[in-house]
Amino acid sequence: MAQFVAEHYRQNVEPLGYKAFLVGVDREACAHYKHALDQFLPPEYSEVVYTGSNNDSKLLKEFHLDPKKERQIRKSFGKLDQQPKILIVTEKLLTGFDAPVLYAMYLDKPMRDHTLLQAIARVNRPYENEAQEMVKPHGFVLDFVGIFDKLEKALAFDSDEINAIVKDLKLLKVLFKNKMESRAPDTLGLIEQQFNDKDVDTLIEHFRDPERRKEFFKEYKEIEMLYEIISPDAFLRPFIDDYGTLSAIYQVVRKAYTRTVMVDREFQAKTNHLVQQQVGSYGVGGLGEIVAIDGNTLELIKNKSGGDGTKVINLIKSIEKLAEEGSDDPYLIAMAERARAVQESFEQRQTSTAEALEALLKEVATNEVRKKEQAEKSFDGLTYFVYRSLLDAKIENAEAVSRKIRQAFADFPNWKRSENALRELRKKVTFAIFAETDDLDRVTAMVNELFTLLDKADRI
Repeated sequence: MAQFVAEHYRQNVEPLGYKAFLVGVDREACAHYKHALDQFLPPEYSEVVYTGSNNDSKLLKEFHLDPKKERQIRKSFGKLDQQPKILIVTEKLLTGFDAPVLYAMYLDKPMRDHTLLQAIARVNRPYENEAQEMVKPHGFVLDFVGIFDKLEKALAFDSDEINAIVKDLKLLKVLFKNKMESRAPDTLGLIEQQFNDKDVDTLIEHFRDPERRKEFFKEYKEIEMLYEIISPDAFLRPFIDDYGTLSAIYQVVRKAYTRTVMVDREFQAKTNHLVQQQVGSYGVGGLGEIVAIDGNTLELIKNKSGGDGTKVINLIKSIEKLAEEGSDDPYLIAMAERARAVQESFEQRQTSTAEALEALLKEVATNEVRKKEQAEKSFDGLTYFVYRSLLDAKIENAEAVSRKIRQAFADFPNWKRSENALRELRKKVTFAIFAETDDLDRVTAMVNELFTLLDKADRI
């Protein structure tokens, strides 16, 4: 039994990122399960939690917990990135313990009525984690003792109430089939030629709207969860091609519009295997390709294959990458901010694809002029940005003032770590500009803009 639980957890639950309960018939069973499970999983994967007694046997006393240790186990279990991954229990924690990351319950204990219902409720707690792109619409119970074979006897409730709470795997197959036949076709219909440049551009255009993307991502993640639960099963064979294509669409849209893509969390384990086989044959790797932002960019973009929508996405990501690599240069940070503003306008359909592309190419051209002028004056990035800002604000002696400000930064090298140093630096920068104009409000706005950009640079 322990070997089966270990293999099932490793293959079906751990790849989803979730945790599990193993419910033994009594405390002795929990202790024996722990010894057996440690033969197939690392010992830190599981902990035993039950109420101890002074009269307990040596076996039971082996897993007694003091209140502090038990609190720590409960707290750690509720966090995705901490051990343990499996709690071995018999009564304690089956009711009242709230851990939405709990997904699977291996049930080796007869239960009835409210006790069973509350145990099911533990795994049925919904869980959504946007950062990890995880959606848990329901839990999973693996019944070793046959409770679910006669569910209406185990739960003294109306049949409709039971069906609203517990769904057999057969019903999940029906749900998967319904979603693939009713919800997926509209999205699948966007692909005509196995993800050629036209198809990719169609997807970028169709999913420009953030709300439409959010709805698609949520729907896809629910379908993916069903696939992960059901697979491997011959039932899935008629849906494999369409599901693979839907997953490839998700990959393209996510790659285009998600700023930070966590490769290891892009798909669940079984879907990832399918996508590696299927998407590889589509050749959709050109999306999100980083291009060098230099004097050759305009010609490179002009000759590049793919539609304008793909070029817009690639240019935005390339400008952001440039800003990330040059995070000490306020000009590049400001350039990336403007690129993101273009993207937002593009997504909200306030700007056409052609207008967005033109605005981004203009940014590239302006950056080349900037680089040339900066080199001629032997300015570093910070000095040039201040110089350009002073010129735009029509401040006298812009070059001399910008050099004073550069020196002020050199005088306070610890300004990012010291409040006093930051305060003194801001004062020096303010006075350097204020010496050339009596408009304090304008000076304050310029200083605020400079330090806001530098703060953003630290968070790139």
